[in-house]
Amino acid sequence: MPSNKSVSDAPIVQFTNCRILRDHQLQREDLWVREGKILNPEKLFFDEKGSADVQLDCKDSIIAPGFIDVQINGGFGVDFSLATDDFKSGIDLVSQKILSHGVTSFCPTLVTSPPSVYHQVLPQISVRNGGAHGAGILGAHLEGPFISKEKKGAHPEHCLRTFEAGAFQDLLATYGSLDCVQIVTLAPEMRRSSEVIQELTKRGICVSLGHSVANLSQAEEAVQHGATFITHLFNAMLPFHHRDPGIVGLLTSDKIPAGRRVFYGMISDGIHTNPAALRIAHRAHPKGLVLVTDAIAGMGLAPGRHTLGQQVVEIDGLNTYIAGTKTLSGSVATMDTCVRHFQEATGCSVETALEAASLHPAQLLGIEQRKGTLNYDSDADFLMLNDNLYVQATFIAGEEVWRQDVLDM
Repeated sequence: MPSNKSVSDAPIVQFTNCRILRDHQLQREDLWVREGKILNPEKLFFDEKGSADVQLDCKDSIIAPGFIDVQINGGFGVDFSLATDDFKSGIDLVSQKILSHGVTSFCPTLVTSPPSVYHQVLPQISVRNGGAHGAGILGAHLEGPFISKEKKGAHPEHCLRTFEAGAFQDLLATYGSLDCVQIVTLAPEMRRSSEVIQELTKRGICVSLGHSVANLSQAEEAVQHGATFITHLFNAMLPFHHRDPGIVGLLTSDKIPAGRRVFYGMISDGIHTNPAALRIAHRAHPKGLVLVTDAIAGMGLAPGRHTLGQQVVEIDGLNTYIAGTKTLSGSVATMDTCVRHFQEATGCSVETALEAASLHPAQLLGIEQRKGTLNYDSDADFLMLNDNLYVQATFIAGEEVWRQDVLDM
């Protein structure tokens, strides 16, 4: 069948012999791509009378949407919470390296820092599409400094702040700008937090609850004002109590506004959350689970001392602690590892594990029309994986940006 280029001169690529994750199922069909978008083959055949210019045999691989990491503090020696002269080259390095983990978009995350750090770093983060240069940047995730002293975790206490009379103005003064900000983590029990949540939500910024001693009614009130996410569930919050389950209770709360879904991040690295806790959360609220790495500068490096913002952290095997303590501080897990561990720990389907790292974070950020699915007209950001969920190749906008070296297999 001759190719009809009446609609576009761009080449059409047909990925064959694969199982595509679409509509929550692995389906044995081909994937068609043109100009960085997933193409509807029926329209191509019947409206354009077109056909593929290139066919690629996927050798029975799984094709899944690219992973989206909404909480990553750095990696490969780069710390997003440090204001350095070469910050841009650092963020470029991380975005390039995480392609091998299947991450095609991410939110560079800053932990609690002095205002001067936000003022220097945030103007250097710009939202951009992914490509051969690296994963796309969706905007910054600011974790703190408006969090609880009691549940500060690895965040430096001297940098913590509260909302004063100006509330939202305090936040603006601290960060300097919200231009590239996608997510803000705060403690909802703080005085005046409700007005801050409303103002952030009005600006299209996702508000996440975390590092908090909030009770359930405070958490529910925050959700009613617009909060939609929970930062690393179970970590840095009050433990579940049957009389007041705290933030954890949002997973089964009946006070969530109609038509709204609360999402929650989980660090599925085998360290931060016991597999039983992972199973409890997943069974209670499967559609809200978002896998995050919470990776720090030491990810991809040898054990030893590294930084997390203002703190020195020590990597011991897969554990990362504030130096000299047993306080966990981020992880060194990669996103593909988290997906595999999640599937193994919960016994969930392959589809469910993959969607927790792709569809759910896209839904959280309200970008599921473009990212996180392989629906027609969405961005052609996808992965080829084997049956054990090891990434074989990463594609952004339909172009191969990373491939597993055969010698490494």
